[in-house]
Amino acid sequence: MTTQADESTGVPSPSVPLATPQAAATPTLTAPEPTAPELTAPQTTVAAQPTSTPEPLITRTGAAVLVDSGFAMLDGQRVGLIAHRASVVDGRHLAVLIDEHPTVELVALFAPEHGLYGTNAAGALVDDDFDPVTGTPIFSLYGTDRSPTGESLANIDVLVYDLQDVGTRFFTYTSTLGLSMQAAADAGIPIVVLDRPNPLGATAMQGPTMDIGLASFIGMYPVPSAYGLTSGELARLIKQQQLLPGLDALSLQVLSMQNWQRSMQWGDTGLPWIAPSPNLPSAAAATVYPGTVLFEATSISEGRGTDEPFQLIGAPWVDGVGLAVQMNGLELPGVEFQAAVFTPRSIPGAAPSPRYLGEELNGVRIVVHDPSQVRGVQVGLHLLDAMLRQGEASGIAPASIIDRPDVFDRLAGSATVRVALSDASPVPELLASFEADHLAFRELLTDVVLYD
Repeated sequence: MTTQADESTGVPSPSVPLATPQAAATPTLTAPEPTAPELTAPQTTVAAQPTSTPEPLITRTGAAVLVDSGFAMLDGQRVGLIAHRASVVDGRHLAVLIDEHPTVELVALFAPEHGLYGTNAAGALVDDDFDPVTGTPIFSLYGTDRSPTGESLANIDVLVYDLQDVGTRFFTYTSTLGLSMQAAADAGIPIVVLDRPNPLGATAMQGPTMDIGLASFIGMYPVPSAYGLTSGELARLIKQQQLLPGLDALSLQVLSMQNWQRSMQWGDTGLPWIAPSPNLPSAAAATVYPGTVLFEATSISEGRGTDEPFQLIGAPWVDGVGLAVQMNGLELPGVEFQAAVFTPRSIPGAAPSPRYLGEELNGVRIVVHDPSQVRGVQVGLHLLDAMLRQGEASGIAPASIIDRPDVFDRLAGSATVRVALSDASPVPELLASFEADHLAFRELLTDVVLYD
């Protein structure tokens, strides 16, 4: 059973109050009813006049739709907001816009990994604080607590989630989403997810479905590495498939975007890129991240400590020129590989102590030419395979390169990936093995997707 809040994906009229928690039965997956075409009277045809090409419509995020409505659905409510640096509407932070509204009370802010304003490096714990702009208390969701506590939710009528993720299982905001849904259910309050674009688009899936035995905060759900959903759709999947316990009675509402389609890449949205993580400074970095994130669990630099993290990959022993030639010979769609020499430096708030600090490294730069064609997992696996084989030729064993196998398996979602790469199994065969996972996962999405 879905509640009224589950089914609502647009802005309710001001007269419609926010849904309250209702009992829910186990949801069933059913195909949508066919809709008869609407008949209209014939129109008089007028000769077209020369016009200029219309400007493409800019995507309005769920947060923007909320603001455009005058915060109608939150009227008279005490709000807790889960937000970060990218929680912006038309250049202004959503926390400020809510705080300024006369009939909505901003009671609490909740900060995920990297903090409310994105100033904490990856893995750095976030402390409770007060927002210097609004004076609102900030409760950390990346410290001692990883979900809102009952005490922090005590004076809240509705929990609002507005985090820009990057469509990948191991991005910790996906875990924050599910744990916040659990907390809202436990507190008996509704949660509203303000939807935002998936920077990878939402037509393709990448990587294996995670083995449930590898679940952790860097991957809580049995979904592919890149799962092809927006955050709002993921929230619906988590609730519908009960990917976490205790969500039966949760009142979940997703506020949909306007002017967004599944095939759109970030550049098609017309929105500025505001880094959701200090080490994803561009949409191009996010495009290859689903695969190059695997280098985090190796002795190879993933480019932290440079201006191009996840696009600059290298190590002291790598033959960058030979690697670039080999990779370009694969003719992977949408990308080019350039030989590169780089030296990681300390970058406060992003990479204060990167691997190989101050040491000159050889490797490649991944240049994204057509993001719609790029599959980051494909890029990352082929690149790691080529570097493992270079290492072996220099007497470096794969186990010395994939030197954190437990972390690698959690990122990859399966130990099979590490074993196949270490054994020099053909990468195309490894990639093909993921297709069965993708087909099975698609079967779960009938009643989840919100956009064409």
